[in-house]
Amino acid sequence: MTDYLIAPPGAHSPAADPQASQQTPDTPMGWRHRLARFGVLAVAVAGLGVAAAVLPLQSIAHSVMSLGPAAAVAVAVVGGLLLSVLVPRTAITLACGALLGPATGAAAALAAAVIAAIATYYAGRWAGRGALGAKAGGRMARLDGWLNRRGLAAVLLVRFLPLAPYGLIGYAYGTTSVCRKRYLLGTTLAAVPSAVSYAVIGAAVTSPGSMSPLTLTPAVIGFGLTTAIVLRWRFTARRAAAAAA
Repeated sequence: MTDYLIAPPGAHSPAADPQASQQTPDTPMGWRHRLARFGVLAVAVAGLGVAAAVLPLQSIAHSVMSLGPAAAVAVAVVGGLLLSVLVPRTAITLACGALLGPATGAAAALAAAVIAAIATYYAGRWAGRGALGAKAGGRMARLDGWLNRRGLAAVLLVRFLPLAPYGLIGYAYGTTSVCRKRYLLGTTLAAVPSAVSYAVIGAAVTSPGSMSPLTLTPAVIGFGLTTAIVLRWRFTARRAAAAAA
């Protein structure tokens, strides 16, 4: 099961995903329809981003904290929405820790990351599934095949490395044929170390002296996992090259 998640056999092309095999060639009307969807998504993201920039977030935060036990749920939902409009995840996670404390803040930050991952994935799938492949041609197909071939490990690596804003990666994954389960599992696992570390740091802002060397342990674990994944790929590639020779 683990081998299938990390590198599913036969996932050498988008056709390995049943959803990919159901795609039909683009027609002019189909492409215009997809372009309209891209426009709707872009306007929605831009509108929410402007709202996040102009709304009095500090006052909203104080109001949220007055909700009592429901505050963590509200923070997670608001954080997920902000991540979806490309607000940096580091800032949101620090805020979760400052507002809710290290443990509850980490849980809320992780929940926000999962909410944003689901929302952006399905938004990207609704707006761009199949459209980029039709227009980008072989390059998109090769990238799609690479992501499928690497499975869970590819999701972990992309999420661990700061390649792009958190929400943008979710939109991009939605346009691929990567399995939802591998995407969501990899995204959740990759979000844990930074959620814990940054929430503890955020909590230390309001409670000085609460930090310790153990605060960085989750981040160190994440770095170690990323290094292990890269080394595993290098070893596998060299072994395959040697076998081919």
